[in-house]
Amino acid sequence: MAHTDTVSPELKEFATFKHAVIYEVPGKSVAVIEAVDTYIPIEEFKEVFIKTEELVTKQHINKLIFDKRQLRVFHQPSMEWYFIEWKERMFDLGLEKHRKLLPEDRIFVESVKIGRDKILREHPELKVHQMDIQYCDTLQEAIDS
Repeated sequence: MAHTDTVSPELKEFATFKHAVIYEVPGKSVAVIEAVDTYIPIEEFKEVFIKTEELVTKQHINKLIFDKRQLRVFHQPSMEWYFIEWKERMFDLGLEKHRKLLPEDRIFVESVKIGRDKILREHPELKVHQMDIQYCDTLQEAIDS
């Protein structure tokens, strides 16, 4: 991973894409998706999360860390698919803990908040309301929380 606060020795690469990498944390039920570019096109975004679904199923992952610190472009349709379709399936597989690492970009962070609030308001039935979702400052904090 590209960040100085990473715990690279603890991470095992699971799959690599052009704009993201999926890792597992050996000995823990934790997966990490790291955005390695400023934007992940929706087709690849879906591929990354569908591939992560394999890991969740195979390793009984119950916590996902999404490291978005490299992202600079927010894409609402990707977020809607992630919340409405993907997270719903993952909850049923036992993935109930989500940790997010956000970039130091106020506009991006505010866009995420507005987009998330819109989805939650329009879809009060979503299982995301039952999930443990936290924002963290470092990868180690996300793994430990």
